[in-house]
Amino acid sequence: MALYSEKVMDHFRNPRNVGVIEDADGVGEVGNAKCGDIMKMYLKIDNDVITDVKFETFGCGSAIASSSMATELIKGKPVSEAMTLTNKAVAEALDGLPDYKMHCSVLAEEAIRSALNDYERKKSGEDFPEVKQDDEDEHFHCCCATDTAGE
Repeated sequence: MALYSEKVMDHFRNPRNVGVIEDADGVGEVGNAKCGDIMKMYLKIDNDVITDVKFETFGCGSAIASSSMATELIKGKPVSEAMTLTNKAVAEALDGLPDYKMHCSVLAEEAIRSALNDYERKKSGEDFPEVKQDDEDEHFHCCCATDTAGE
């Protein structure tokens, strides 16, 4: 059995929505100091619908694939729906990630939430309410720096 699904490999080799939106309505950047993954998300929003989304990711193949898939999952969606995106949904849409790479999908979720919070702060001066996630998603092992096989 392959370590990575065909969808992960496709989004790694051919990432969607890469780039910068210069006049973004919301920008979010998150990172993981343990492995060095950094994700930056840019959102263009019109009438509370995400009309465009771009990302820049410095990280392993799973981080790039997670960023790419996450942008695909929220593009064209209402802000309220995008706020409910979970790392599990990103991983499932990629047909799974190895357990030790689940943190990449967590970062994608956090980058989107950060960009949406930036948008909300600019619009209303307040952050969106916290969305409670499963405790198991808060703890993960990171080994991007040592995992290069297949990525």
